[in-house]
Amino acid sequence: MADPSTYRPATGTIPEAPGVYKFRDAAGRVVYVGKAKSLRQRLNSYFADIAGLHPRTRQMVTTAASVEWTVVGTEVEALQLEYNWIKEFDPRFNVRYRDDKSYPVLAVTLNEEFPRLHVYRGPRRKGVRYFGPYAHAWAIRETLDLLLRVFPARTCSAGVFKRHGQIGRPCLLGYIDKCSAPCVGRVSADEHRDIVEDFCDFLAGKTDSMVRRLEREMTAAAEELEFEKAARLRDDQAALKRALEKQAVVLGDGTDADVVAFAQDDLEVSVQVFHVRGGRVRGQRGWVVDKVDETGVTGLVDQFVTQFYGEQVESARASGVESAPVPREVLVPELPEDAEAVEKWLAGLRGGRVALRVPQRGDKRALMETVERNAKEAFQQHKLRRAGDLTARSAALQELQEALGLDTAPLRIECTDISHVQGTDVVASLVVFEDGLARKSEYRRFAVREGAEQGDVGSIAEVVRRRFQAYLRDNKDDRGPTPGIDPETGKPRKFAYAPNLLVVDGGAPQAQVASDVLAELGITDVAVIGLAKRLEEVWVPGEPDPVILPRTSEALYLLQRVRDEAHRFAIAYHRQKRSKRMTTSALDDVPGLGQTRKAALLKHFGSLKKLREASIEEISVVPGVGRRTAEAVHATLGTAGTEVPSTESKIGLQAAEPVVEH
Repeated sequence: MADPSTYRPATGTIPEAPGVYKFRDAAGRVVYVGKAKSLRQRLNSYFADIAGLHPRTRQMVTTAASVEWTVVGTEVEALQLEYNWIKEFDPRFNVRYRDDKSYPVLAVTLNEEFPRLHVYRGPRRKGVRYFGPYAHAWAIRETLDLLLRVFPARTCSAGVFKRHGQIGRPCLLGYIDKCSAPCVGRVSADEHRDIVEDFCDFLAGKTDSMVRRLEREMTAAAEELEFEKAARLRDDQAALKRALEKQAVVLGDGTDADVVAFAQDDLEVSVQVFHVRGGRVRGQRGWVVDKVDETGVTGLVDQFVTQFYGEQVESARASGVESAPVPREVLVPELPEDAEAVEKWLAGLRGGRVALRVPQRGDKRALMETVERNAKEAFQQHKLRRAGDLTARSAALQELQEALGLDTAPLRIECTDISHVQGTDVVASLVVFEDGLARKSEYRRFAVREGAEQGDVGSIAEVVRRRFQAYLRDNKDDRGPTPGIDPETGKPRKFAYAPNLLVVDGGAPQAQVASDVLAELGITDVAVIGLAKRLEEVWVPGEPDPVILPRTSEALYLLQRVRDEAHRFAIAYHRQKRSKRMTTSALDDVPGLGQTRKAALLKHFGSLKKLREASIEEISVVPGVGRRTAEAVHATLGTAGTEVPSTESKIGLQAAEPVVEH
């Protein structure tokens, strides 16, 4: 019996959006498919106390070895995708949806003289058109009952049809106008086929034109004073709209398209494809692959479209399938540079016109956003699995040790990065990774002082010097029984531990200056490297050439995560510092306004923009600000020019991690 806790995803990584999820066993087989309004709430319920679960649910979660999910835009999309997956994978634990040999579908027997609409299960037959599958037969009958008043086609069996033809009297549906009664000749075979084809067009997605046609006929009947006919057409239109609400993932124009989206970083790219056929999302595929070279979205589109559809057509031809699996439209986030050539190539594969375009609005744009969310979600899950894999982290540390020639694996890695805008508000970050995982409680940030005048190299030198001077001071003053622990507070000292490896964001100059500072301080047991972002080169001080790690290396992946985290943390502090400067600059001109009352005003109103918009009476209610001061503030801000802080200049912005400024 497997322990569900071994594959339970972290709660924060599960989206709260609607979607469909799959449980797989150790062999990769899908054992259960379900849908949920909130994926986070539903999946968390499976990992509660096992003893409290339903016996079959308990058996399912202990049989499974992994869980994955797909985010969709609405619950209706989740319902349709759940149907498709259950039919495709036939999961052993989805017993409540199993009925006979297959899911029920709505069959239209176009191969008969008088086509019949009916519920059907079993193998597909030539000359019969199928719509579905549906979860229950009653769902088909309910939809059919709504549509028969608009499309009164035959639904009876061959025996009933023949018998009523012999007696010359229609069945009950014929009397209540839910059947055109072709059995007794009320309509001809051609007229009845027209009714059936309209029915098929409606279910295939041509819904808007049908509704508009009924609306025109209703208006015309009302103008001719045929109010009974107009009322009947009004009811028909309402029936169509109710039926539309029951259709899952149907686009109004019956779209036949593939929707492609990407999420990427420097080394890998996540690709998601939703296959839309007949206006419905019929399938979904996803990959996370290594990037061969540096390329943008346009290049990724070009590579994917050519490789994917080329392989699909070759596979189809090898299997003897006549129709090529290329849709009428391929919707992408950006067009490749040679979009016209790609379109022609796809048209040759399909044997007809293919449009390659970027959706701008409407249902197609909404579906593209759904696919993009799934690409990002799949990429995030891929990274989390890789970062949380103990084996991968151990391999990364071992690779770093071997590539850099270290005596031991770098169990503690620190990385520093500089952030500024043209030399102003220069700040630095210091992030810490232990055993390949971020240790956010030990993140630090620095406001760079003297070194800012010397550029990034001088800033790196100042930050490294201040960080390791604090390390030497903490260890010199450490007289407690436990090294690195403050005996008075019982908490770790700020800089009590030295890293095994110090990473600086930059190339050879930045790495060399950091090494020189450590040598100046007499620290010889800390390795230093620089990670250049452009080509991901690892620079070792004193070496003329960089160390090139393989692009698929776990070591390079770890260094990138460390560097990116330092970059993120530095930018967050720089934005906060810049926002505070921009916010307080205008208040410096208010006579008699000290720092305490400045802080009180900004805390009360939240931003300089809101303070500008406040009246004198609203300003004067702030504790410590009298009427005269309020008038001075109002007058100064009203003539303070056009300097307005950015949307980021909110007061009270604090980093999520515990930090200390030095």
